Amino acid sequence: MKVYVIGIGLIGGSMAKDIKFLYPESEISGIDVDGDHLQQAKTLGLIDRQGTIDELKEADLVIVSIPVDALLQLIPNVLDTVGEETLVIDAGSTKALVCQMVEKHPNRRNFMACHPIAGTEFSGPSAALRGLFEEKTNIICEVEKTAFKLQEKGLKIFRKMGMRIRYMNPVAHDKHIAYVSHLSHISSFMLGKTVIEKEKNERDIFDMAGSGFESTVRLAKSSPAMWTPIFKQNKNNVMEVLEAYIENLQAFQSKLKKDDYEGIYNEMDNTNKIKEILKGIPLNKT
Repeated sequence: MKVYVIGIGLIGGSMAKDIKFLYPESEISGIDVDGDHLQQAKTLGLIDRQGTIDELKEADLVIVSIPVDALLQLIPNVLDTVGEETLVIDAGSTKALVCQMVEKHPNRRNFMACHPIAGTEFSGPSAALRGLFEEKTNIICEVEKTAFKLQEKGLKIFRKMGMRIRYMNPVAHDKHIAYVSHLSHISSFMLGKTVIEKEKNERDIFDMAGSGFESTVRLAKSSPAMWTPIFKQNKNNVMEVLEAYIENLQAFQSKLKKDDYEGIYNEMDNTNKIKEILKGIPLNKT
């Protein structure tokens, strides 16, 4: 299997690692605007060689894992180049705009709009992990617009990686992901900002930060180059989510001002049900 990975970072590199493990005979070529990333990826064994866009006609699978603003520009060019049997997948955190972008492309059938909900706060080839996608959800949008034979190819690979598959329309995807992912990142960034501004002594932060603070602020270490375009593309949904979040923060502040500790207890007690929601569903590999 000839695989081309465009963007050899955490997600693209982790997919490359899984594919090399699951399909040892595969040849993985890397394409990246960062020459250092390509060299690191080759040294780490994530890719076998450096590739070019012009070679994609011969590819069985093309994985595009780059920031969503660059994705919009590149995907049409990729689809212009691929062969009839090439499956192109992306890994972007927003789906509506990319689906609109390729809607009338003559090779739309070659594209599968994907969002594997997996990752860490780290980036670059060295952050790649084998097994990153095990028991993680991969949301696929407008799957009916992908050629059936290519759908089967993609789904087989995803399931071998251990992913759960969920189908969703791109507008619904962007709305829901604003709540469960984008808001989390904003909260983490702003918590980190608040602490940095208030705690001028960095040693105090280091000495006093417990595991709760560390886990809550972990996402603030994520790449601004990746997340700024996401917030831009999903602005309307993010604004709606932020308004609801700010209302809840203000309500909590109001209860605290009024010494309404019973109300605060009840708010937290009611929210504890999130533990049940997050227990998850057993992985179905069939």
